[in-house]
Amino acid sequence: MKRGPVRRPTEHAALASVCRSTRRLPSVPALMAALLDANARRDREGVQLAAHRVVRVAAPEVGES
Repeated sequence: MKRGPVRRPTEHAALASVCRSTRRLPSVPALMAALLDANARRDREGVQLAAHRVVRVAAPEVGES
């Protein structure tokens, strides 16, 4: 028997709320500083997160649907 994902009662409300609101992204200089800091600390996850945010701020159409 194949089962799909279990949806939580608040999951739909949370997703709907996110779709209605716009998120302000930090400035590119702030993100680049975070990227350098994460790189200096050898934090791979932080580097990846900061790099993805830089791309998102620089080219908003990337990754948006």
